[in-house]
This record gives sequence, structure tokens and C-alpha cells, in this order.
Amino acid sequence: MREKAIRELLDRVAGGKMTSDEAFEVIRRLPFEDIGFAKIDHHRVLRCGVPEVVFCGGKTPAQVAQIAERMLAAGTNLLATHAEPEHFEAVKAVCAEAEYGAASRCITVKQEEVVLRGQVVVVTGGTSDLPVAEEAVTTAEMLGARTQLIGDVGVAGLHRLLAFREDLESANVLVAVAGMEGALASVVGGLVAKPVIAVPTSVGYGAAFGGVAPLLAMLNSCASGVAVVNIDNGFGAGYMAALINAMAVGEGE
Repeated sequence: MREKAIRELLDRVAGGKMTSDEAFEVIRRLPFEDIGFAKIDHHRVLRCGVPEVVFCGGKTPAQVAQIAERMLAAGTNLLATHAEPEHFEAVKAVCAEAEYGAASRCITVKQEEVVLRGQVVVVTGGTSDLPVAEEAVTTAEMLGARTQLIGDVGVAGLHRLLAFREDLESANVLVAVAGMEGALASVVGGLVAKPVIAVPTSVGYGAAFGGVAPLLAMLNSCASGVAVVNIDNGFGAGYMAALINAMAVGEGE
């Protein structure tokens, strides 16, 4: 429940359009709603400015649908990550407006308008990194950031990346998604005077160790201004990028 919704609730009570008991039933769910297998943090949007995000991995379709239904009833937007088609079908059954990104594996519902501002640029080393990059893009956009995705511009052919030099420099923050040796983040960090969030992916042959090799490479980047999130964590990168972008936009106003 956002600040605006709480103020409207109080105004309805003050204006005699709602009883105090009815208002109490609404407020009773704050700061969280216990539905047995989950405790939904409705208060998070007030503390952090962003509603709780649902991680679908390990949850049954029925569990995801019930969580989504309760969150939507509270009036917030919905972002659910690592969702399989079965999760989406269950959510769609309780909310016809739900949308699913097959590439990003994200379920989204926009009950409130999301105004896109600023600029977040997401680049990938290869096409195989796109699912993680798409998750970052979806997350950043749900949090109000305008995004641009530039795929398949890895270090095996740097002329591809340099062709987008102006796009890189236009961003308030960049997300570099790469597997294999993970060198893309260092290259991007050496080209721009903007923060770079590096995302190692589990793409690569055996010695990449499921993303450990690019993770270590990114942590040891020679480029300044590069921060690293966990392996395949497009959500974490998109979330952080949106926060940095929002600060940059706010300072520019």
C-alpha cells in the first residue's frame, strides 16, 4: 500500500465514507499479511519505494498465484521472477491482465502507471546471455527506468561494442551481462564515466564452472566503477540500476 492509498483511506474515514472498523481491516494487513506458507510484506513499498518482488523458483504455481492475488488486492504492481509457464498460467487465472516474458521469465502486472525516465543501458557478451539481460531490463522498467538492450557485443569482436559508443555514454548506469571469461564489464568500465553493474552468467564451457570464472574475473576488474552481482542475477542488477538511475534523474531536476 503506497502513501497515496493510505492518505485516501484516512480521507474516506474522515469524510464518513468508511467506518473505522472497515479501515482497520485494511490496515490490519500492515506491515505484513500471513497466508500460512508466506508472509507478504505489503509495507515494503512504504519503506523502500518498491513493492515486494516474488521469486517463483521453488514455489508451486498455486503458491505464486495466491501471493500475487493478495499483493494485487493491496493495489501494488506485480513483478515475479524466475517464473515458468505453469506459474504464469496460475497467475493469469486470478488476474487476466498478467503478462509473461518468455525470455526474461518474468510475470508482470501494472495496476499503477509506470513512467519511464532516465536511461539504463544493458549490454551482453553473447546471445546466450540474453535471458539474464532480459530479466534486468524487465526489472529496471518495472521500477521506472527507461532501458536499452544491446546484445551480442562481446570482446571477441570489440568493433561491435564501439559502434554503440554514443548509446553507452547516454546512460546514467550500465549493466554488463557476460559469461565465458566475463571481460565485457572491464571493457565497458574503461569506456564510460558511469557506474557499471556486472552480471556474470553461467554460460560457458567446463572451466567457466557455471559462472564462477566470470564472477571472479569481474570481481578482479581493472576498470574503476564496476560493481558485481551474483551469477545470473539479472533481477539484482536491474534493481540496482533502477535505483542509481532514479537518483541521477532526481539530481538532474
